[in-house]
Amino acid sequence: MTGAAKAPAISVRGLTKDYGRGRGVFGVDLEVAPGEAVGFLGPNGAGKTTTMRHLMGFVRAQAGTVEILGHDCFRERPAVQARLGYLPGENSCMGEMAAGAFIRLMGDVRGLSDRSRARELCESLEVDLGARIGRMSKGNRQKVAIVVAFMARPDVLLLDEPTSGLDPLMQERFLGLVAEERARGTAVLLSSHIFEEVERACDRVVFVRGGRVAMECSMADVRARRGRTYVIGFSSAGERERWQRLWGSPAEGRGSVTELRGVVDAGSLIRSLAPFEVSSLDVREQTLEELFLELYERGGKGPARESGR
Repeated sequence: MTGAAKAPAISVRGLTKDYGRGRGVFGVDLEVAPGEAVGFLGPNGAGKTTTMRHLMGFVRAQAGTVEILGHDCFRERPAVQARLGYLPGENSCMGEMAAGAFIRLMGDVRGLSDRSRARELCESLEVDLGARIGRMSKGNRQKVAIVVAFMARPDVLLLDEPTSGLDPLMQERFLGLVAEERARGTAVLLSSHIFEEVERACDRVVFVRGGRVAMECSMADVRARRGRTYVIGFSSAGERERWQRLWGSPAEGRGSVTELRGVVDAGSLIRSLAPFEVSSLDVREQTLEELFLELYERGGKGPARESGR
């Protein structure tokens, strides 16, 4: 029907897997539409990898449903994996094989008759096809894993810390590959600790903590809420104390130096400093994890989930 919403490519509903002692995932809901990229974020141990493993069909859920393209990820794993590209956080390519031989083997496993995409990817990422994988650097092994994940032109991509070990040039090329896949209609779920990577690649972000979805935001909401930390050096401790009384908001200070975290309105801060003797001013942008923890510790007072998500 014209104008009807597309069915989600990735659909997770009430996913629960309890490993005991608070470990696992508990009632996770997650959707990714065709052509959409969603950042899947949270501290280590939050449940990201467990969710990814359910999507790969490696683990059976205790409760809830986990589907890709309408197929149950565990019961219909072959149908799911035939249309899926997966880049694990810890890739375990066969160390004794040359990169080219390993890529050909993975193509055979996928039943690929057309290897043109694999060749394009190897050229773009400058993969040394004759090098033995076990002797490669982490970044070069990661490039081989990227080729394997992307070469079958999958309908869904699961990417866990995809640019780990890559130099800035290869990170840029990787983001170009993600953009190409999205334009083709591929759904992308990307787990990363690198904000710039998520910001450029994704439409939305889903924050998880303790195995539960804590918050869901559009990237526009994240950018609007993301603060900066300012480290301000005054000419003396007395000058810092005078400014502190005027500023009024909490700030960590010792001697002549103060630190303000989560500043969103830089203009107000700069205006407040104008009458004082400032000897130095350093700025550090808030990391995604810091932003997440700040919002979460406020009681989850982040933006509401978007309707239809």
